[in-house]
Amino acid sequence: MFLVQRKLCFLGSRAKFLKTIYSSEIFRLSTSAKMSLKFKNAKRIEGLDTNVWIEFTKLAADPSVVNLGQGLPDISPPLYVKEELSKIAAVDSMNQYTRGFGHPSLVKALSCLYEKFYQNKIDPNKEILVTVGAYGSLFNAIQGLIDEGDEVIIIVPFYDCYETMVRMAGGTPVFVSLRSKPVDGKKWSSSDWTLDPEELASKFNSKTKAILLNTPHNPFGKVYTKEELQLIADLCIKYDALCISDEVYEWLVYTGNKHLKIATFPGMWERTITIGSAGKTFSVTGWKLGWSIGPNHLIKHLQTVQQNSIYTCATPLQEALAQAFWIDIKRMDDPECYFNSLPKELEAKRDRMVHLLESVGLKPIVPDGGYFIIADVSLLDADLSDMKNSNEPYDYKFVKWMTKNKKLSAIPVSAFCNKETKLQFEKFVRFCFIKKDSTLDAAEEIMKAWSRQKS
Repeated sequence: MFLVQRKLCFLGSRAKFLKTIYSSEIFRLSTSAKMSLKFKNAKRIEGLDTNVWIEFTKLAADPSVVNLGQGLPDISPPLYVKEELSKIAAVDSMNQYTRGFGHPSLVKALSCLYEKFYQNKIDPNKEILVTVGAYGSLFNAIQGLIDEGDEVIIIVPFYDCYETMVRMAGGTPVFVSLRSKPVDGKKWSSSDWTLDPEELASKFNSKTKAILLNTPHNPFGKVYTKEELQLIADLCIKYDALCISDEVYEWLVYTGNKHLKIATFPGMWERTITIGSAGKTFSVTGWKLGWSIGPNHLIKHLQTVQQNSIYTCATPLQEALAQAFWIDIKRMDDPECYFNSLPKELEAKRDRMVHLLESVGLKPIVPDGGYFIIADVSLLDADLSDMKNSNEPYDYKFVKWMTKNKKLSAIPVSAFCNKETKLQFEKFVRFCFIKKDSTLDAAEEIMKAWSRQKS
């Protein structure tokens, strides 16, 4: 009897113990399930998690691949720019925080430089904001000026972050495409790609808050003409819209073309944010310094975003950049000025790339500015059957095939398009030519071998 009671007691205790374990496990799972809902992304970044640079930079990381994809100069920056940074880094005070909206000597240098192109004086403290690259300038402008429901006109193709930044701010992107004129056997030029005036006008309405302009254009290298900019300016004034003008390639304009700033057009200064970049100006993309220029009544809203996000930029980099600007500001008419010498150097590299691309049956679009060249790859009729994801646009598959089989990388142009226009541009890929001669030599060897295999 005693043994029976003892066994029953043991079974009762065990059941109680197991009940405690199971209930705590259920509670733990239940709590975990509830907590997992809080791990979900914010709605403002829903669907924005893919990025062409992460995907294709990873593909090109193989040392055997010649990387003509990402806009990453492998030429040396000017020696005086590097020397200025070296000297300034040794100054103790230059390794501490500086003014949040731009280091004093840098905004003064930028004001002095750009007053040469504007009809008005530029207040360095109220009308210039130094940011973390042109990305930072775009982010500040869009976050500071675009509200939920505002429409923002974006010209296709566009630098990929334009659409995502507008969507993050709650704005509605409205797209209008560049379209090619018939070329009639002559070389295809970026100037052959234009906006249809009626189509552009149809995109403007009472909800239009801004248009995003990029000249010289990435990826096409188009330099907008005075007539094209006047059309955009007239529509901005008619519909009381802002213009966010991305001009990071402003100095990289080739023979026969001229860069014009839309902010200098009548009635446009008061409604334009103009964006510039140290990385593109002095071939120092790793410095990540950019700037926004515009009237105080707009710039102050960008300052509000900056003071509540990144607050300030690296002091020694800003001081070194200021000193580099002063060196070239004093010799702007001299061929040795980097604003003049770099485009001359790149024009020769551009012409070389045109010849190389044509030699393997690609049809290049000769850029009037910037340091990218687009090519139509459809004539190659490459066998892409071994590419795994058949749902990807043709240019995505082609670049992956070329990187894998030819050890040459590029960027698919449909990455610069909204969903509805990807098919329109999927036969184009973008090559970067701000590269050392040795890099272009390696690309040439690949293309020559490619050409021999075809013949």
